[in-house]
Amino acid sequence: MFDYTAQLERVIADIVARCDMLSHVDARRLVVFARRGRTGTSGPLASCHSVNLPPSEPGYYYWWDLDTGRWTRRSPWFVTRSPRVCRAGRPVAYLLSFSLPRFCDQRPSASKIARYGTCEPWLAKLDTIVHELSHIDPSHRGLRLVADDRDRPGSRLHTRGFFARVAEAVHAYLASGPDPELLDFLRHDFTALRARFGGVVATTFRSYPSFPQAYRDPLRPQPKGPSLAVVPLTTPRRVRFTEMDLVQREFLPDRTRRIGSGRPSRTRAA
Repeated sequence: MFDYTAQLERVIADIVARCDMLSHVDARRLVVFARRGRTGTSGPLASCHSVNLPPSEPGYYYWWDLDTGRWTRRSPWFVTRSPRVCRAGRPVAYLLSFSLPRFCDQRPSASKIARYGTCEPWLAKLDTIVHELSHIDPSHRGLRLVADDRDRPGSRLHTRGFFARVAEAVHAYLASGPDPELLDFLRHDFTALRARFGGVVATTFRSYPSFPQAYRDPLRPQPKGPSLAVVPLTTPRRVRFTEMDLVQREFLPDRTRRIGSGRPSRTRAA
């Protein structure tokens, strides 16, 4: 069967090696994985997730009564932390997720057609890959914030300038003469790939459909706070991950199944 995320990793390594605009990206510190995303529904085609942010400042949540305006309860004091993700002993800074089969079946949006003049589906997919790589900050501290369209200090992830730079990077990469066979899979939709290879598999986390995300860690001991009822925080079971937490799943049109588990997952997502 065709390993979609493995091929995406090869393309990403080739892009960052050939494109000066993305030379700050260390492909060895990325994990590429798949999420469920049905074709024809709204939702992300792909996402860049930062797992390298320092702990936040301490704080707490609170709730209030809309009628009286008074606080009614609060959470414990906590800091927000990034999970620790390592692969082959090397810390991972970013996770890139791709929604299957939605990513495979994407059609060029009007904005992409406008940026490229004309845009075939495979080019729209390449644009999406470069888009997510462009969110990686050169300082490797979180997602890259860019100046807005009025050149005010960086505070946004997307601007017209950002989309223009993505297109510039795509053109630069294609002008470098990448191997057409490396990109050939982008020319096929999900159905065609399954027909050609007998199935599509991808890397996911063992805890599918969940994956490593920032979490709230209660402070110990707790500082003094408002004298209100305290609502406990829900904390994840796992905050440390290695390559042992990565597994393969076969992605089907309406579900997924763990390779070797013999039982399909009925998890469905938009």
